[in-house]
Amino acid sequence: MRSTLFRTVSVGALGALIMAGAAEAAEKLRVGMTVSSTGSFALASQSGARGIDIWVDDVNKRGGIEIGGKKVPVEIVKLDDRSDKQMVTRVYENLISDEKVDLVFAPFGSTLTAAAATVTERHGKYMMVWSAASNDLYRQGFKYMVSGTQMPVSAILRASTELAKDLGVKKVAIIHSDEPYPAGEAEGGRELVKEAGMELVLLEKFPKGQKDFSTILQKVRASGAEALFPAAYEGDQISILRQMKQLNIHFPFVFMEYASTPQFAAAVGKDGAYIFSHTNYHPAINWAVTAGLNRQQFADAYKAKFPNAEFAPDYQTVLAYGAGVLTEEIIKKAGSTDAAALKKASLDLSDKVTVLAGPYAIDETGKQLKMPFPVLQAQTDGRLETVWPKDVATVKPVFPIPAWNKR
Repeated sequence: MRSTLFRTVSVGALGALIMAGAAEAAEKLRVGMTVSSTGSFALASQSGARGIDIWVDDVNKRGGIEIGGKKVPVEIVKLDDRSDKQMVTRVYENLISDEKVDLVFAPFGSTLTAAAATVTERHGKYMMVWSAASNDLYRQGFKYMVSGTQMPVSAILRASTELAKDLGVKKVAIIHSDEPYPAGEAEGGRELVKEAGMELVLLEKFPKGQKDFSTILQKVRASGAEALFPAAYEGDQISILRQMKQLNIHFPFVFMEYASTPQFAAAVGKDGAYIFSHTNYHPAINWAVTAGLNRQQFADAYKAKFPNAEFAPDYQTVLAYGAGVLTEEIIKKAGSTDAAALKKASLDLSDKVTVLAGPYAIDETGKQLKMPFPVLQAQTDGRLETVWPKDVATVKPVFPIPAWNKR
């Protein structure tokens, strides 16, 4: 029996075809993906899925994607992966073999995407990545996997380490979850700290699923670090920040990439003040978009699509939306859904398209080369402000971060 949890069909402009009874599978473009209902990836995964929904609605309002001179509506099929890499392989097998999708979006994160890629490559299906950034993914020889919007993990901390250096930080500690994406971020951070001329006084991993961070935080404090970079997923970063306050552990500079999300702010409240983060979706960031909606159009579409949403769109939403737009451009360029043709079109369009998330460029492995993330800080009133690089900064950073009893 086929799983139907999260299964949705977006058919915006199918009207006439449905009324005529002619909307057969061959007259739709079926795109599969998974969404995490539970587990450590749930918040980010569901945020990204809303970006895909906005893209599908926009495509179908325009009649579909033009393939060979004919507009073809998009049908999105979502199944649940529960943040479980064993389930991911079964579910992507289901999407391809049972749901008969033409191509797929990757699940959230490097761990799940690596598992999905083993299935999509075996079946010769094209997979568009919107979140997975592990460098190792692009060293495994996957032929039909392309990162549309997510920069490589080795570059994730570039802007934040540049800022730390500019502020005069000398000693840095990096801790990370024992998972592919956080581990790759930490290794990239090691090199970036070295390039910046700072000293890495601690680099240490902690087990996936760890709840008590008191020991590792005490080690960071004992190291004399002035800056802490916890490379971990959102739930872990929330727990780390809460425990820092409970233990009265303070650092002049703390970077948590998920601190820019509405979910993070809702979870930690005022304790998130002055934490540095990053995003590609902020009023100060307005790329010259050549495909898809611009920032204001996207904001309007999100409000219309999700009028009662608990959270505003965040950078995961924008990454996924941008990946959808790029998928559309790639399909139009290829004129087909053949995986080899789509990969060739992906390379042909490299460095020629800018979407809401930023400029698109890939190498032969499908690894994203651009899509930069400016650094933000939640300042005194809780409002996120762009602080780096200087050409997009709206305010000066608050540094050092005030001690807990002075916030």
